[in-house]
Amino acid sequence: MSDALTPIPAATLVLFRERAEGSPQLLMVERSATMRFAGGAAVFPGGRVDPGDVAFAAVLEGERDDMAARVAAVRETIEEAGVAIGVDLADPRAAQDALYAGTSLGEVLDGARFDPSALVPFARWLPHRGVSHRIFDTRFYLARWPDGAPEPAVDGNENVRLFWASARAVLAQADAGRTRIIFPTRRNLERLAQFNSFADAVADARAHPIETITPWLEDRAGVPHLCIPEGLGYPVTAQVAASALRG
Repeated sequence: MSDALTPIPAATLVLFRERAEGSPQLLMVERSATMRFAGGAAVFPGGRVDPGDVAFAAVLEGERDDMAARVAAVRETIEEAGVAIGVDLADPRAAQDALYAGTSLGEVLDGARFDPSALVPFARWLPHRGVSHRIFDTRFYLARWPDGAPEPAVDGNENVRLFWASARAVLAQADAGRTRIIFPTRRNLERLAQFNSFADAVADARAHPIETITPWLEDRAGVPHLCIPEGLGYPVTAQVAASALRG
């Protein structure tokens, strides 16, 4: 298999901030329009699993690839939003700067205890090989916004802005043309829109198997649809292909 077709391990973090009233908010970042993958789209913080993540995860208890993905999700969220999940950092913004300067995650954490259980497995997505971009084998995790954490700060490199919004609000913005989202983000937002709390989301995640989701094209009454499997917690499992390919 060529390098272009080899799936790249990746991880993303769905960060919940609960409010006294209304639906929980999720942290979204808008990628720079110049980015090759999902340029200009609103996504959850995340990115590829680096060799340093694999090395750091080697000392953690648990399945190796899962632990490496959890480490990557935490590192990427620090890099992209200045938010540390599952680890106590005195100054997450300084850690954000240090990571961008090339400091390893191990050095940034400097002996701080890392708690992988702060991340709850939610889903795993792997695009079909006909897509025009690199193929990411992405694990999605849920986490709760830490009490007293500083407000997130956009990195200004891969991402141009970040914002908090409920899943329903992001979907409404996308439908109105004010925000662009890609197909996996839409399906996950639709699933997340069902939950009134972080606890509800965790319960749903634990009630469904984590199976790799690879969308496929299917002809339905002469109309091509982009589909995902039933039974994995998603309320919408098919979308007209032309619409899906636009976002």
